[in-house]
Amino acid sequence: MNIDIDNLKKRILYRSQYRGTREMDKLLYSFVSKNINKMDKEKLFSLEKFLDIDDEKLYKFYNNTDENLKFEDKYILNLFKKFKLDAD
Repeated sequence: MNIDIDNLKKRILYRSQYRGTREMDKLLYSFVSKNINKMDKEKLFSLEKFLDIDDEKLYKFYNNTDENLKFEDKYILNLFKKFKLDAD
């Protein structure tokens, strides 16, 4: 199966930007935009799965109110946890 990486990236960017809540749209889109071009195909697929996690769970994990987020790719979890949203 031949995967078009550019289309995969576009799909991930779109999904990160249209989550349902404005705060999570901004947070996840900024996170994805900053990191997407640093990832290989395997990490991109993992990032796509990461975006399947419920906004409330991601928000609580990001804000240290729930440290028990279950996700197999610790690299992406750590990137997200360390990500700082620029205030603009």
